[in-house]
Amino acid sequence: MAYVYLTIDRGIVEVTNLRRRGRMTMQSTQLQHYLPMIRSLPNEIEKSDLINARFLMERSGPLEMYYAPHNEYVNRGARLVIVGITPGWTQMKAAFEQAKRSIEKGASTTEIEILKNSKRAARFSGTMRNNLIEMLDQCGVQTPFQLGTSAQLFNDELPLLHTTSLIKYPVFIDGKNYNGHAPKIEQSSLLIEYAFHHFPQEIAQLSKQDPLLIVPLGKTVSATLQTLIAQGKIGSHHFCLYGFPHPSGANGHRKKQFSEAKQRLQQIVQNYSSKALR
Repeated sequence: MAYVYLTIDRGIVEVTNLRRRGRMTMQSTQLQHYLPMIRSLPNEIEKSDLINARFLMERSGPLEMYYAPHNEYVNRGARLVIVGITPGWTQMKAAFEQAKRSIEKGASTTEIEILKNSKRAARFSGTMRNNLIEMLDQCGVQTPFQLGTSAQLFNDELPLLHTTSLIKYPVFIDGKNYNGHAPKIEQSSLLIEYAFHHFPQEIAQLSKQDPLLIVPLGKTVSATLQTLIAQGKIGSHHFCLYGFPHPSGANGHRKKQFSEAKQRLQQIVQNYSSKALR
């Protein structure tokens, strides 16, 4: 296996020099390729700065996949995993703005720091995070980890949380966020590759034996996760909060969905607490 050694100022990073359809393997990242382009971005990023040919990774029918740095960071020590469908524009923008700030710090900034800082900046923020924390608290997710509130999971000094997506890079249709429909994941070879191949590999990096508490956001993520476990691509020993609503304010049925699922979700958390953390 061939390797290339790339540098970020004084930091040295080893990456596998293997590509498949222009993408590097799960053990490496795309960051080095995009560093010059990230450096050239304005401080205040507009959609046209990122949704263009420079950051386009693949096109498949109406789907366009673009690079974003944050989901390339994997918190291998996490015990709780929150999974969305794919990063949206808001996350993408926040990730790039933070990556640019990190790069501009200069020689002391390593690749892993750029990716980690981008992850921190891009994970749920604002109203969506407030909605998410409220539902997590009502499910009792803070209790197994001996926290006063799930808000503490987002504390940088408490690395229990890993946020990610079935499709790790942002996907758009006609410039709008892909929402899991039209086409469905199983109707696109590009989406299948990421959701059914790359995503299980990422989960495997988090846990070899110990069960995770996994929070799938929305029906599409829940259904895909159930399929992956049924296929043996993700271990059946994990505890999954199937039916957890997407916390977006755009989900007008969020409160009703949560009310209907709340008791069952609470029981799953209790089972995780008693069986996985005993």
